Amino acid sequence: MENDMRSIGEMGRDSGLGVSALRFYDRAGVLVPAWVDPVTGYRWYASEQLGEARLLARLRRSGMPLADIRLVLAGWAGGDAGLVPRLLDGHLRRLERGLAEAREELSTVRALLGHKETSMTTATDTARLTVPGDGLAAALDAVRYAAASDPELPVLCGIHFDIEGDDLHLVATDRYRMAVARTPATTGTGGGRVQVTVPTPLADAMRALLTDDAPARLTVDGHGVELETQGRRVAGQSLGEDFPDYRRLTRLPEGRRLALDVPALRRALGAQEAEVCVLVLADGVTVGGEDLDLAGDRVGVNPAFLLDALAAGDELLLEYIGPKAPLVLLRPDVEDVFSLLMPVSLEA
Repeated sequence: MENDMRSIGEMGRDSGLGVSALRFYDRAGVLVPAWVDPVTGYRWYASEQLGEARLLARLRRSGMPLADIRLVLAGWAGGDAGLVPRLLDGHLRRLERGLAEAREELSTVRALLGHKETSMTTATDTARLTVPGDGLAAALDAVRYAAASDPELPVLCGIHFDIEGDDLHLVATDRYRMAVARTPATTGTGGGRVQVTVPTPLADAMRALLTDDAPARLTVDGHGVELETQGRRVAGQSLGEDFPDYRRLTRLPEGRRLALDVPALRRALGAQEAEVCVLVLADGVTVGGEDLDLAGDRVGVNPAFLLDALAAGDELLLEYIGPKAPLVLLRPDVEDVFSLLMPVSLEA
């Protein structure tokens, strides 16, 4: 039987739904597998279900409510020539009304922002620091993976340098994850706060100069950044928009801390093919397999994103605040290096 059918992984790949979505739609009775192995619990889908799954994926991406999706699939399977177009037209009208309302609200928000004084330091302020080259290199390595590449959000396509007194914080985020690292300066201006967001190509060029622990002289102002070490220099312009207030975003309540078996997690995550995997949080952290019955809190994550965060070291802690709060990954030996990872809904 299995030779004539698709496994849940194959159906997820061919339909565009993903394994976690197929499990959800099975539980919801929307797309039920043709056969479930009574011993292993593995789901198998008939070949003719692929068309229905692809239609379901498109309806899901359009944001159609689950109740309407049920009716569309029923009408489509039954050949109803009138019901499906009416449902599609109704959903489109709702989306158009929602877009008009969102435009109005965002227009109001833009007006409010236009009257709000920015807390960013003015372009005339300048900070000069000398930092150990290996410390700055480690900080850049710790945050680089979280920088965005979305051209629609250019302000996130870089690494944020935040200097206050003799402390330098580096921050990167793509909205779904955030990484923060601190490196102290050996000498500095000791002045007020200066911030600048360095485009990732420039940050990468800076990192290439930091080959050892030689001192690196860093000059930052509202227009750009300059790094000089061992007679070599790289400089460039900053991104010209305000970076999000990361301090506010990282102000989280205290959660439950769990030690991670990082090598085991890397192996388990590397075997994941789906876009979402389930972490089971009990005494430790386990990657849940299909229909794996383990006691503990469950949270969905993007396995590739979590793998990136695990590159910080072999000894890490995970701080769990709640099912919808960011997961915090910490190094027990370094207080000011951590990353946040947004959970993924297990109901979608």
